Amino acid sequence: MTGKKKTLAAVVGAAAAAILLATVPEYEGEVLTTYIDPVGIATVCYGDTDPTMAFPGAAYTREECLRSLERQLIAHAEPVLACTPGLEGHPHQLAAAVSLAYNIGPAAYCKSTVARRFNAGDWPGACSAFAMWTRAGGKVLPGLVRRRADERRICETDLPEVAP
Repeated sequence: MTGKKKTLAAVVGAAAAAILLATVPEYEGEVLTTYIDPVGIATVCYGDTDPTMAFPGAAYTREECLRSLERQLIAHAEPVLACTPGLEGHPHQLAAAVSLAYNIGPAAYCKSTVARRFNAGDWPGACSAFAMWTRAGGKVLPGLVRRRADERRICETDLPEVAP
């Protein structure tokens, strides 16, 4: 994609991009000024923790936040696809995995039971493993419980047939 702006749809496909752009802002919320999240991380827009964006006094328009969201989703989707390449062409499972990685970080996702199960071909097991990620700062957070349940529901949509 030399010379052209990379788009989320080009990285994950139009269907997965649509799912992500409809769900991640709902999970993260829209805050146009920097705030400190429940575990003490400076955050802005739709859960953006990039220190070049999320710093004291920073404020953005909704349009700037949407552009930032797309950049951040791409930055999380690429490592998800690198460590779980079998997700390519499976928009629901890919969207659920990118949403999880957006929340826990790509490195944690790539080491997770979710990723291991996807790579082993255990698609239903991978979807059920989303429920393991409901804690932040050592506490179960109701918002994470809801998010993981939604991600699991997305993941379980149109699951590929698994050979016996």
